[in-house]
Amino acid sequence: MCCCFMLSVKAEVVLTLESAAETALKNNPQLAEINARLLAMTAIIPQRGALPDPEISFNVLNLPINSFNLAQEDMSQLQFGVTQKLPFPTKLALREQVAEDEKKVVIESLQEARLQLVNAVKQQWWSIFYLDKALSITDSTQVLLRQFVEIARTKYEVGEGLQQDVLLAQLELSKLFDQKLQWQSQRKKTVAELNALLNLPANKAIELPKNIEINLKPLSSEDKLYKQARQFRALLLVGTKQINVAQSRLKLAKEDRYPDFNLGVFYGGRVDDLNGDKRADFLSLKVSVSVPIFADRKQNQAIQQRKAEVMQANYAWQDLWNQVRKDISIAYSDYQRSTGQMVLFEKGIIPQARQTMTSMLLGYQVNQVNFLNLLRSEITLFNYEMQYWHSVMQAYQALATLTAVVGQENVYE
Repeated sequence: MCCCFMLSVKAEVVLTLESAAETALKNNPQLAEINARLLAMTAIIPQRGALPDPEISFNVLNLPINSFNLAQEDMSQLQFGVTQKLPFPTKLALREQVAEDEKKVVIESLQEARLQLVNAVKQQWWSIFYLDKALSITDSTQVLLRQFVEIARTKYEVGEGLQQDVLLAQLELSKLFDQKLQWQSQRKKTVAELNALLNLPANKAIELPKNIEINLKPLSSEDKLYKQARQFRALLLVGTKQINVAQSRLKLAKEDRYPDFNLGVFYGGRVDDLNGDKRADFLSLKVSVSVPIFADRKQNQAIQQRKAEVMQANYAWQDLWNQVRKDISIAYSDYQRSTGQMVLFEKGIIPQARQTMTSMLLGYQVNQVNFLNLLRSEITLFNYEMQYWHSVMQAYQALATLTAVVGQENVYE
């Protein structure tokens, strides 16, 4: 009797760049915190525009302490009243406007946080992609160097080669093994950083696609990117909204020079006198006005404070604008340099290095090239391939930074 068991192994899900960004936007706690703050700001707006709560009072007036009898004196009464504070007519609307402007700041801050989060995810994703390529190239180079060792050993055994050739190739293998350990450690750290952005356990394994289509297009001009950033960059819109908040607070500070009002209605009930005669009840009205007699020390100083805050918000926006333009120019330059290096390595340097290495290997096998030159040609090819993929990583990281700084994905011509 034969028993057959089928074992199924769940394959690791390949994490594409798009799925990584989507997961981060869905799960990142920083965005959740800003969303919660936005909900809080939404609830604040109607509070700012609401009247203060009315006060209900109960009073006993003119009660004689010798008898505590409400019937003894004509002015004794039980009084019930309602008092309502009424701010100057425009103040509530302005307070609500300030809260609305503060909410708009949070909305744009949320969009800016999304941009920076996606940028951070892309930076880490491309770093992992590069490290995967580095490990793959290292493995291929180790295989080739082992073949060199075997060739050198065979030639040494038949008296056509030198023992130092074998030792030299083994040394290079050891150096590659050390480099591989460093890249593996670096990959583990980068994976932990990406997992933190995705709100996943730091030690969760991440597998990226083995190959992707390299599609890097020419960029728009820097001046055009400046214009796009001024229109779409959330950080600049945050600065604009903060200016609006400061201006609304200034208007409110000016309105605080005007008085607030208190209105009260009171009903006083009286009991019949000692002889049983009926006493009329009383109705009282109260109107009070706050008088800003300390305006020079309070309201006027508050106005000066808010004016300074408007100036501060304008200067802060100009500083942001300078920073955005600087970031655009730096990312633009990094992209142009990296894409230029990519083309140079892909179309010129790497094919020439491969051809040179192949020629060296053939020459070594027929004793026309010494082993050191053969080894150097392979290490040179290895370094050029590494530099190519490093340029790919830098180009895509620069592109990610540029789209985040501009605030738009479309940064091409």
